[in-house]
Amino acid sequence: MGVITFTDEQTSSIPPARIFKATIRGNFSYMKHYIDELDEKTYTYKYTLIEGDALVDKLEKISFEIKLEAAPNGGTISKMTSKYYPKGDFVLTEEEIKAGKEKALGMYKVVEAYLQENPDAYACA
Repeated sequence: MGVITFTDEQTSSIPPARIFKATIRGNFSYMKHYIDELDEKTYTYKYTLIEGDALVDKLEKISFEIKLEAAPNGGTISKMTSKYYPKGDFVLTEEEIKAGKEKALGMYKVVEAYLQENPDAYACA
């Protein structure tokens, strides 16, 4: 089975600089990964997950590209592309991709809610 690519887009009322600082430059790193690119000027982050529960022993790796763009209302348009690299003949199901997407979206929503409730948190100077 070849590489499976998935794209998603979310919007937020929080400006890109705060979301970038809270999610990408924040202090949580619970999965082993390589940082392929980190650009604080364009709010672009590319990384490759190489270890962790998300790989379920059936995936070699998952590569992510996250791009945060300013929305017309002062908020953020978050664009994410993920590429799944299965091991051997493993077939990744749509349900498995959906479950992973829901976990990522859940984390994003938790951070967004925190930033909305705490306007000084991760504030940009």
